[in-house]
Amino acid sequence: MKTVSVYAEDDRLREECGVFGVFQHDDAAALTALGLHALQHRGQEAAGIFTHDGEQFYSERRMGLVGDHFNRKDVIGRLKGRQAIGHVRYSTTGGSSKQNIQPLYAESDCGGFAVCHNGNLTNALTKRRELIKKGSIFYTTSDTEVILHMIARSQKKQFYERFIEALLQIDGGYALVGMTKNEMVGVRDPHGIRPLVLGKLNDSYVLASETCALDIINAEFIREIDNGEVVIINKDGLKSYRPFAHQPARPCVFEYIYFSRPDSIVGGRCVYDVRKKMGVELAIESAPEADVIVPIPDSGVPAAIGFSRQSGIPFELGIIRNHYVGRTFIEPEQKIRKLGVKLKHSANCYAIKGQRVVLIDDSVVRGTTSSKIVQMVREAGATEVHMRIASPPITHPDFYGIDTPDKSQLLAANKTLEEMRDYMGADSLHFITVDGVYRAMGYKDGRDNTNPQFTDHCFTGDYPTELKDQDEKLKDKQLSLLSELKV
Repeated sequence: MKTVSVYAEDDRLREECGVFGVFQHDDAAALTALGLHALQHRGQEAAGIFTHDGEQFYSERRMGLVGDHFNRKDVIGRLKGRQAIGHVRYSTTGGSSKQNIQPLYAESDCGGFAVCHNGNLTNALTKRRELIKKGSIFYTTSDTEVILHMIARSQKKQFYERFIEALLQIDGGYALVGMTKNEMVGVRDPHGIRPLVLGKLNDSYVLASETCALDIINAEFIREIDNGEVVIINKDGLKSYRPFAHQPARPCVFEYIYFSRPDSIVGGRCVYDVRKKMGVELAIESAPEADVIVPIPDSGVPAAIGFSRQSGIPFELGIIRNHYVGRTFIEPEQKIRKLGVKLKHSANCYAIKGQRVVLIDDSVVRGTTSSKIVQMVREAGATEVHMRIASPPITHPDFYGIDTPDKSQLLAANKTLEEMRDYMGADSLHFITVDGVYRAMGYKDGRDNTNPQFTDHCFTGDYPTELKDQDEKLKDKQLSLLSELKV
């Protein structure tokens, strides 16, 4: 027998990461563990917490889920101090290994600094090469470590000056929460691509990726950290700095489509409500004649509710999700590998047999899971299977913290709509339009193509920042090809 990852052929989008921090609270470590529980959907690979008690730093960093390690009194008891930061991770830059678990920590002549990061730096490889040439020695393969080296090499006297100097040298989408022995820092990239919110629990400040992490500890939501804003929190309170040249805010549209928990508030909008409205817009654009609306759980449920209400077609839980599937399972024989989709999803035959079914999903990446689910629903007795997707076709990879495949593996980048429908085996296929997504978020005229309101490059190819590392990789490939051709 062998152990096989249940994600080996899964084509879901992978969450980026989640960050959390508490400043000056007697239960800082326990509150951080609770906050990470609420953010577990953003990364299930590893979790870590750093604390400081006025004398020294303490850390616990483990592979696996938050609940696998941080629900134990002995673990929380070792994390002493009244300030803490924590991180849940799914690796997008850097491999899956213990040394890459965040928060990362380093000592410099201005003291120790721990930092956790949600997002990706688009010039990290370029900066890493420059730092190595200058003598830096890297311990991890994470892009976050670049920031630590820049802080350490800075000649500025104050920590916040070093921190800002480092930020001015990096590009990409990021939200950072960091901690020194006497202060906590938070920053959001100049476009606000990755989310970060500020809360308060009595007199203690809290930073988190989403409002759901504030809710779990009964903290009050104060506001979002603005795009390009740096906040420094210490015993004197909170100070805000805006070191970047002004850029229009372009938060990631996928926070609404997929990443954020439905009960979170993002940009003043309830994520659950937005997803239902996306279902409404999808139904307006393309509602087939059918008998039943079936969501692909769990992420397709809100859009399916909206689709059902708009179209008048009844909503049914025609697919049941198994919530107890671990990261691996035992596969005794290769010939049953095709049954792997049933580990997560099973057809509810009583709801779909003899019915014309509309399947609602939030997105399609490679299309492999979609084709298996269509086949499963047909085998359960559906007379027709129509696919409706509550996001536009994903035609471009992401470089800001979402683990998307190379463009060559993106279904919509390589096939026409009819070819995709045929590949999935569906009777019809429709994706919500980009304008439909924007209308669902309150922009009645759709996307402003001259000044886009969100970062939507996966659908449009309109990247908001320069992709320096990708340009360097392309140059390397071109030089390699020229060398092989001896040009």
